[in-house]
Amino acid sequence: MTAIPFARLTLVEWRKQLDTSAGLWLLISIALVTAAVLAVMAFIGEGATSFEALYFGTSTPMALLLPIVGILAATSEWSQRTGLITFTLEPRRTRVGLAKLVSALGSGIVFFGVAVFLAATFHLAVVTFTDATAAWEIPAGALWGGLLLTAVYMAQGVAFGALIQNTAGAIVAFFALPTAFTLIGSLVGAVRDAMPWIDLTTATEPLLLDAGAMTGEQWAHVATASAIWLLLPLALGLVRIARSEIKSS
Repeated sequence: MTAIPFARLTLVEWRKQLDTSAGLWLLISIALVTAAVLAVMAFIGEGATSFEALYFGTSTPMALLLPIVGILAATSEWSQRTGLITFTLEPRRTRVGLAKLVSALGSGIVFFGVAVFLAATFHLAVVTFTDATAAWEIPAGALWGGLLLTAVYMAQGVAFGALIQNTAGAIVAFFALPTAFTLIGSLVGAVRDAMPWIDLTTATEPLLLDAGAMTGEQWAHVATASAIWLLLPLALGLVRIARSEIKSS
């Protein structure tokens, strides 16, 4: 049997994200929530009307909701009972897992572009319909740092989904474990100083502000925290995909 090209496999996995009602409506919901946040920021009260402020406002919906897209992509073979068909057509399961990762990253990049477009649109609307002054200035490092952060969110979602292979369980673990770890770190003095090295949220904060201004030590924080919370669960998840029992029902 001729091997399925990896590009085709990735496109199939990407299509799965849009073909299922859960994935499609989740992406639509993220866009609507992002738009709602921007509307509140721009038009209620004093408002935060600069493009930079509106762009930063898109980070919270993406951080909270986009990883769920990655989780759904990784758990689809088990939640929808399609694993037997998928892994019969492509017995090399690790390639399927990697295709899920690449397709999720593609979705994250596309949605990042949508978020930037929405921020620009709301800033333009504020300038047009109010007395606000146009303020388009934003550090280039904030843009590509935000893109890198989005990729980290998506990859981490795929990693947790691949490792746990249950949608609800992966979502709970994705939000509960890092939150609990951050809370422990804030309460335990011995751990607090090490948090930038071992806590992904703490390590990646400078990325969104201006990745171009980050020091070598800050990049080392990102690398070590990503190894713990992204690369390790991803590697274990790919191993589990390759070895787990597949049931048709």
